[in-house]
Amino acid sequence: MFNFILLILIYTAIFALMAIGQNLITGYVGLLSLTQAGFFAIGSYVTAILSVTYGWNFWLTVPMAALISSFFGLLIGLPTLRLKGDYLAIATLGFGEIVRNILNNWDSLTNGPMGIQRIPMISLFGIQISPYKKWGFLVLVWIFVLVAYFLFDRLAKSRLGRALEAIREDEIAASSMGINVTRYKVWAFILGAAVAGVAGSLQAEFILSVTPGAFTFMVSIMVLCMVVLGGMGNFKAVILGAFIIQFISYFPQLVGLSNVIPPQFKQILFGLILVVMMIWRPQGILGREKRSAPRRLFRSGGDV
Repeated sequence: MFNFILLILIYTAIFALMAIGQNLITGYVGLLSLTQAGFFAIGSYVTAILSVTYGWNFWLTVPMAALISSFFGLLIGLPTLRLKGDYLAIATLGFGEIVRNILNNWDSLTNGPMGIQRIPMISLFGIQISPYKKWGFLVLVWIFVLVAYFLFDRLAKSRLGRALEAIREDEIAASSMGINVTRYKVWAFILGAAVAGVAGSLQAEFILSVTPGAFTFMVSIMVLCMVVLGGMGNFKAVILGAFIIQFISYFPQLVGLSNVIPPQFKQILFGLILVVMMIWRPQGILGREKRSAPRRLFRSGGDV
């Protein structure tokens, strides 16, 4: 049971990284994107290919995974900016499926359905961080989550974050106030894709192999559930949502009911969570984080 708890915490961290990126796109800009699984897959395969085929160190593959994923975030962001709501969701979902099918059929690069095996373990200062000894890997992935949380939280409090929120509230009003809506939306996609690519690198190192079948659209649905459940526009909340969703996913194995409860039950449960949250608490468990106006807007006397 203790190993299961460590496993849940590790996967919570990996999916929390994707949820942080999803929160920037959906929670701050208000774009219904379902493409995190595609960026997740790109990050995983970049690390796998560079480390296995070219012998790169993990610490060199991570920035490359973030960079290449963000490039594809730019590619998907630019042509889909005119779309909204369901149409945007369908377009981004299609991108994720295109990525998975390319990985499944590009045998010379990705080894097709067989995937890439025997990925080298992470080494830090000569110390090997083995996924089989979960404590070391747990500390590593949560360091990544804390760094991502700090950076994205600071970003949300900056001019960029306020511009993204303005676009979500009223795109026309934001544009009339001089905000370049196109540029900020693209930046949201780029940053959300970059952090999902980092999550993919960690996933590849934890499993020590990658296969296309692990990156289905259900991954994107799970990430969206984490954001909705915790609270859109709140980075602490999406980390909580990631933990709850992962706990639900592994609960049958945790209590020894994996042979009784079918795997499809998780998909039904995720859908039920979304329906219940939309009806009873659409703002999520913790709700949107409230931000005060910047201090420089106030004089010493307290007048605006």
